[in-house]
Amino acid sequence: MSRTNAICLQAKAGRYGGTYAHQDIAFEFAMWISPEFKIYIVKEFQRLKTEEQRLLGWSAKRELSKINYRIHTDAIQQNLIPAEVTAAQASIIYANEADVLNVAMFGMTAKQWREANPELKGNIRDYASINELICLSNMENLNAVFIEQGMAQGERLVKLNEIAIHQMNVLESGYNRERNLLK
Repeated sequence: MSRTNAICLQAKAGRYGGTYAHQDIAFEFAMWISPEFKIYIVKEFQRLKTEEQRLLGWSAKRELSKINYRIHTDAIQQNLIPAEVTAAQASIIYANEADVLNVAMFGMTAKQWREANPELKGNIRDYASINELICLSNMENLNAVFIEQGMAQGERLVKLNEIAIHQMNVLESGYNRERNLLK
């Protein structure tokens, strides 16, 4: 018989205390109560794990979308916002630049997306795939460089759209290649 240092049962006192068991022990205990109860517990455990993974995915996506945000907004502040504009005017410039990325990546502005999807909460980026967010993060960085180089907005939009199309093709073909290898 081999020994493990696994903790199978754990009791905690206090406000958020309780008795905790390894999932296999909990499932067997549920079976002792009744087979129907075990099935209920297993299904609920699976539902909770699925929900946990969904929330982790959402969190990872949000963090990914923030990676180059500071670089992008700093380039806008340093190069596109004159010192004498009001905060309201500056926010319009920031939103306009965010829409350059949205149009290059998704083919529409944030306002157009909201009008097309009134039943959805959040914004266009909340519903983007991981590959789209990776591409968008890259484009934020590139747009910051283009802004610092003094490139006109129309020229940046065309260039960023070309880059988005290319990167999405690369990312999607890589994903499809990996899926085919796993078959």
